[in-house]
Amino acid sequence: MKKGTLTFFSGKMGAGKTTKSREIAQKQNAVLISEDEWLGAIYPNSIESLEDYMKYSARLKPQMKKLVQSVLAAGTDVVMDFPANTIAQRNWFRSIFSEIQAPHELVYIDLPNSVCLDQIGKRRIEQPERAATDTEAMFDQITKHFVAPTPDEGFNTKVIAGNV
Repeated sequence: MKKGTLTFFSGKMGAGKTTKSREIAQKQNAVLISEDEWLGAIYPNSIESLEDYMKYSARLKPQMKKLVQSVLAAGTDVVMDFPANTIAQRNWFRSIFSEIQAPHELVYIDLPNSVCLDQIGKRRIEQPERAATDTEAMFDQITKHFVAPTPDEGFNTKVIAGNV
């Protein structure tokens, strides 16, 4: 049986990963899994810092990996709105698709910091509940850890540059 394709994203905070994940999931009739939605539902009002995010994200990932592998093995495409912004995060995605030999695509949204910060500012207005974490200070803190994907990592990468 043909396995589903795993699509996942890399890009700085505010680059448009969530918007693009929704577009691709709809276009491909794929299952969309959003880390923010799962974390918000399972750990409501618990994430107020990068440390909180790392703690709760780590708790979610083992079960999420099993779920995604099961859906892919059933032949359904999965779009994961989870960050693939560090080598360690991308290696987690690699373990998901490689262990079951499923195809994948890494979508890298390459935007300048100024565009990301503008989009974060708009998101703060549209989603006031994110105002506490969608700040320039949080952007700076998270961007320090961002590592753009490189060809030598061996992913099937699609690059979206400029304005999305």
